[in-house]
Amino acid sequence: MTEPALEFFTQPLPKYRFLVVLGPAAAHLPPEQTALLPLTAQGAFQQVTGLGAQLEVTAYPEGGVNDRVRQFPVRHSWNRIVLHGGVARGPGLWAWYRAGLINPLGARRSGAVLLLDAAGVPGSVWAFRGGLASKWTGPDLHAERSEVAVEQLEIAHEGLVAVDQGLGP
Repeated sequence: MTEPALEFFTQPLPKYRFLVVLGPAAAHLPPEQTALLPLTAQGAFQQVTGLGAQLEVTAYPEGGVNDRVRQFPVRHSWNRIVLHGGVARGPGLWAWYRAGLINPLGARRSGAVLLLDAAGVPGSVWAFRGGLASKWTGPDLHAERSEVAVEQLEIAHEGLVAVDQGLGP
């Protein structure tokens, strides 16, 4: 393997350069709600948490086998993705959350979180599908602090996929 190829695999990606991309709204929404949803992708996020999953496993102690307990997979579940962003003027994340409250099926969107390298090229990408804005939290306000007001949006989704970025240069 050449020296540049080794550098590609050994250089960790910084966690401060990332993008969040939200896809178009699901087709089942009424037009007046669909018109609000493109606004949710505007603005920047200062933090993304919850990229993860877990496999529920059940232990099965097999009779006559005393040196181990068998482990069987039961079901797979996904963590909720939480977007933390500065409150901006306009409807923003609240519009997506509210659209889901009005429609009994929710306002589903797919999207992705892109982790960028030092040159701004996506190094890792995690795509999610069928996302619902499941929880919105407004900013904590404090008159004695000069901080940016931050809101949070939790996204419950139906699956997370690590998108293959190839082997690099």
